[in-house]
Amino acid sequence: MSAVTQARFPDIPLKAGHYESFYAKLASPQSPQAVWVRYTVHKRPGAPHEGSLWFTLFDRDAGQPRAVKVTLGADQTTAPADAYIQIGDARFGPGGLSGSAEAEGRSVSWDLAIDSSEEPYRHLPKPWMYTAGLPKTKLLSPHPGARYSGHVTVDGRRIDMQGWPGMVGHNWGKQHAERWIWSHGDGFEGLEPGEAWFDGAFGRIKIGPVTTPWIANACLSLDGKRYILGGPGKARATKVMETPEKLEFTVPGEEASVTGTFWSPRSDIVCWVYADPDGPEHNTANCSIAQLEMTVSWPGKPDLDLRTAWGAAYELGMREKDHGLELQPFPDG
Repeated sequence: MSAVTQARFPDIPLKAGHYESFYAKLASPQSPQAVWVRYTVHKRPGAPHEGSLWFTLFDRDAGQPRAVKVTLGADQTTAPADAYIQIGDARFGPGGLSGSAEAEGRSVSWDLAIDSSEEPYRHLPKPWMYTAGLPKTKLLSPHPGARYSGHVTVDGRRIDMQGWPGMVGHNWGKQHAERWIWSHGDGFEGLEPGEAWFDGAFGRIKIGPVTTPWIANACLSLDGKRYILGGPGKARATKVMETPEKLEFTVPGEEASVTGTFWSPRSDIVCWVYADPDGPEHNTANCSIAQLEMTVSWPGKPDLDLRTAWGAAYELGMREKDHGLELQPFPDG
C-alpha cells in the first residue's frame, strides 16, 4: 500500500512550534471492543521535538478503558522512508502499525495490518488551506475506511482481530483549535463493513479575541459514493450541541444533509491532557466505542437511518476542567 501522506515534523525549524499525530481507530464487529492508537510529535518553540505513543483498549464488558502513554526524545522519533513515523521501536506506515508501551503498571503491545482501497479524505475543502496560516490545524484521513487484522496484548491478555473496520488519521499544525470534535462511524447495522462510513471534524477557531462558530468538515460514504458535508459556507446552518458524553449535530451539504447523535456512557470515556506547542492545554475526552444514530436526507429520496451500537468514535477537545472525568496520569509536552 503506497503512502498518501507524510510526516511534517522533520522540516519544522527549531524556532517554530509544532504538533503532529498519526492515529488508528478500529472496532470489533461482534462486541463492544475498540482500539485507539496514536503516535504524536510535540515541539515547543526553540526546543527539539519529542514523540509519544498513546494506546487505549475500550472494552465495555471488561470495565474501564485501559490507557497507556510513553514519551521519548527527538533521537528516538523519526520519519523513516518506508513509514510515516517511528518512535523507539514502534512504527506506523501505510501497511500497518506495531509497537509496545509500559507505564503506570500497565503493559500493552500491538501488531496491526491495514487493508484499504479507499482514497484519502482531505477535510479542508481547498488545497491552499494545507499551506496557509489559517486554519492552524491541518487534518486528513489517509484511510477513512480501513480493515484491520492482527492482535493487541493488554496486561498479558491477547485479543486477535480479523477484518475489524476502522480508519487512519493524520493531523498537524502550530496550535490546536480552541475547541474541536473528531468523529468517525463505521460498522452500521444491516450493512456490510465498508458499505458506509462517516468521517467528521468540527472546530471553533480563535482569531485574536474572537472565537468562530462551529465549522464542520465531514464526509459520508455510501456504496462508494462520497457526500461532502459542511465547510465554511455551511457554518450558519451547522448545528452542534456537545458534552463529553454526547454530540447532537446537523451538517448540511450540497447533495445530502446529515443529522445525528453520538453517545457514550462516562465509563467508556478516556480523558487526556493535550498541550499546544506554545503552552496552553486542553482536556480531551475520547470514546472509540460510541453509539451513533444518524439520518441522511437528500432531495427526492426517502431519508436513510444509520445506526451503530459501538462502531463510532467521538472526541471532544475543550478548555474546561470541571467535566468530572478522571484524567489519565500522563502529562503532554
